[in-house]
Amino acid sequence: MIRTGTDKAVYEGFRDPERISGLAAQIRREAVGEYLFMEVCGGHTHAIRGNGLDKLLPPCITLLSGPGCPVCVTSLSYIDHAVSLLALPDVVTATYGDLLRVPGSRSTLEKEKAAGGDIEVVYSVNEAVELALEKPDKRVVFLAIGFETTAPGSAAGLTEAVRRGAGNFYLLSAHKIMPPAMKAVVEGGTRVTGFICPGHVSTITGSGIYEFMPRDYGVGCVISGFEPADILLSVLMLVRQVNREEPRVEIQYGRAVKPEGNPKALALMKRVFRESDEWWRGFGVIPGSGLQPGGEFEKYDARLVFPAFADDRDEKGACICGSILRGMKSPADCPLFGSVCTPASPAGACMVSAEGACNVNYKFSNHA
Repeated sequence: MIRTGTDKAVYEGFRDPERISGLAAQIRREAVGEYLFMEVCGGHTHAIRGNGLDKLLPPCITLLSGPGCPVCVTSLSYIDHAVSLLALPDVVTATYGDLLRVPGSRSTLEKEKAAGGDIEVVYSVNEAVELALEKPDKRVVFLAIGFETTAPGSAAGLTEAVRRGAGNFYLLSAHKIMPPAMKAVVEGGTRVTGFICPGHVSTITGSGIYEFMPRDYGVGCVISGFEPADILLSVLMLVRQVNREEPRVEIQYGRAVKPEGNPKALALMKRVFRESDEWWRGFGVIPGSGLQPGGEFEKYDARLVFPAFADDRDEKGACICGSILRGMKSPADCPLFGSVCTPASPAGACMVSAEGACNVNYKFSNHA
């Protein structure tokens, strides 16, 4: 068994070569069929490829990267909307840095900033709130992206802005929730036999949000931590579920994830946001997968305050980012990968983020 704790010796145990080799050997002994497991967290994608864990597994186990990178699934229309705000003289756009290079249909925020667009790069929503308080003559729009992990922070920022009287603060929300996307993966034809579920998301939501997967689709789920031993143990747990034909939801990352999640964060999300139909790159509209300010907070929804005409659509041309996000293709299948499309010159969203499947595979392959 893998011990848990906070002291350095225990933490380093999750990277202990002997322990990792033992888990890999156990997986090879027990893997007797064909297994297709998908991780739906960009942090897991980075950890798997960065630590070479996929190379420790037998050929009968395939690991796929799914729609677990929030930057990668952000729609073209969202970027177009954000760019359109820069034409308004009284608007300041506040964004995390990883959105700057995501391509829209005509431009990127990085190019617009270089051309003089009023864009402030922030490290937290609190910085954006302070910006609104410092500039009462401006309207500050915070580009809020991410899954259930970051949505409580955006909700807290908005409630704090309201409490402090910053009526000039708005959210342009691209927040999304994970279960509908997992459902879309399975219903879209990817023959997943198990999900490595996101650890950070699950600290907020708890494990109950995944119960529909074994119940309705016969697919097991294991909520995993991010260290090499965490991930290999999660793979072993999924192998055993498949072998026993007993799909269920299990928590490997018990040192951080509780079945009930974080009740305070969930309550804050429920207070501030309403669920909405949302466009995902590669999937199109997934019903009930988005979060927009609702109720008393609806008047701070930048989509309503600053409407923009922008069609939801995926990249055109040879980029196959959408197929990669659905688990239908891998980065190596893309004719642009490593030649036309690189981290220095990304052709699609999957190459932009450090957690994107194309970026990760480029970094940890012979291309880098």
